[in-house]
Amino acid sequence: MLAGFTQAALDLVFPALCPLCQATLGAERRDPLCGPCWQAITRLGRPRCHVCGAAPPLASIVGDASEPLSPGRPCTACRADPPPYDYARSAAIFEGTLREALHAFKFSGKRALARPLGDLAAEHCVATLAEEIEAVVPVPLARERERERGFNQAELLAQRVAQRLGVPARPRWLARVRTTRPQSDLAASERRANVRGAFRASPEVSGRHVLVVDDVLTTGATLGECARALRGGGARRVGVLTVARVPHPAV
Repeated sequence: MLAGFTQAALDLVFPALCPLCQATLGAERRDPLCGPCWQAITRLGRPRCHVCGAAPPLASIVGDASEPLSPGRPCTACRADPPPYDYARSAAIFEGTLREALHAFKFSGKRALARPLGDLAAEHCVATLAEEIEAVVPVPLARERERERGFNQAELLAQRVAQRLGVPARPRWLARVRTTRPQSDLAASERRANVRGAFRASPEVSGRHVLVVDDVLTTGATLGECARALRGGGARRVGVLTVARVPHPAV
């Protein structure tokens, strides 16, 4: 209660503004996002495939995504070409407000956005994550890119997700061992070759169930290669969690 009073007093003197729309934060705020921007994010519904996590968008933020996922057959794509991870989940579609938020977070240094974006991933997907996750592992960022940016966005998200799930974040359990070209510059067919062999897992992953966290799932190439490295290190189970996914990704 005291914290809420303090925040209200600070807002009265120094009104907090949403980094996306510059509106004054008010009701239903998810600091530093304002209520309308938070509500404008298109959440995904209950996964139709328990492996890749492909899911339809929800018409509103209230829907069947909170229902537990029943085990079933993988989708046609996952049966034809199983991904290297056991399961993947994403909270929302990479478009509109969420795209703006992730770009502001990654490219404009708005680190405070890790809090609501990490919460979005954890809160929206917790019901369909596999049980007994032992650690959260961020996708490593290239050293040069992390120096330029000043942080690894996946690590900040992983810290928030780990806090919400009540498990440790282990950024040192997965390392990038060679520099790769930015995936955004490549066609889908080139992405897997670009990241092949780019990661190495720590021996500490052996026998563990780990959850790999990143901001966006596009084709699944980077996350798939992370999963291969973790499998190679002896991980018992590998899950993937992202804030967003592009519509109809090729996983």
